[in-house]
Amino acid sequence: MNSASFKNAFKGFDINNLDFATAGSWPVGAKVVTYILLFSVIVMGGIHFYVTDKTNRLDREIRKETELKQIYEHKAFEVANLDALREQMADVEGRFAEMLRQLPTQNEVPGLLDDITNIGRESGLEIKLIELQPEKQNNFLIELPINITVGGSYHQMGEFVSGVAAIPRIVTLHDYKIVPSDGGRLTMNISAKTYRYDDTQ
Repeated sequence: MNSASFKNAFKGFDINNLDFATAGSWPVGAKVVTYILLFSVIVMGGIHFYVTDKTNRLDREIRKETELKQIYEHKAFEVANLDALREQMADVEGRFAEMLRQLPTQNEVPGLLDDITNIGRESGLEIKLIELQPEKQNNFLIELPINITVGGSYHQMGEFVSGVAAIPRIVTLHDYKIVPSDGGRLTMNISAKTYRYDDTQ
């Protein structure tokens, strides 16, 4: 297209007085340029939204890949340490079973009270009270509190406490109180606790 043809293609067109309402009467050159610009905007917009969508999907997949790698590493660590974890589990189960063997059953509780009474008498103490209190739920264990009141010397009380601590069944001692009594003797109030497994849990 020569210079004269180019001028004719835009003859009568003034970009300063641009009016889209009269676009049908624009010169051919102005229409072509407008179509090209409009087409370019549409194409660029489409590319932008298409690429943005693909970029977002790519970012999501990259994040998912990172999460999957972390899960894989965690699982791989578990598999690599599976034998050690099994050994630890067996050890814990063995210790738990040993602990359960040291807990009295419901039928053995009266015998345990007899054992505590005998230890007190063998220590030379006067047994004033050994009384089982109401049971208390404590997670998977049932706590069995026992109130004990004995009279005697300080040495005898120490021997009694050592004897109770040596009982094969688990018995713990709490909240002791020692006060003077008649004839230079002492009276001790102490709370003992034993436990039994709650197999209803």
